[in-house]
Amino acid sequence: MTLLWLLTATAALIALAALAKARRVAKRLERLTESYWELRYEHGQLRARVNRLDPEQAASPEPASPATPANFVPLSSLKRNG
Repeated sequence: MTLLWLLTATAALIALAALAKARRVAKRLERLTESYWELRYEHGQLRARVNRLDPEQAASPEPASPATPANFVPLSSLKRNG
């Protein structure tokens, strides 16, 4: 009977640890999502400002080079260590 109580307590502790981890991950996802939408908004604002400054270039935009590292941020670089 003692073994059953020990297994129950261990399972409860593991469940609490998993719940705490899931909450941390959910908060991090919420922060990342908010940052993403803020950056999209700022990008749109900057694009509008550039279009006002140089409307000729806005009429014929050149395609961005896919190899430009400033346009791509890998998600692994946002991952925290630990």
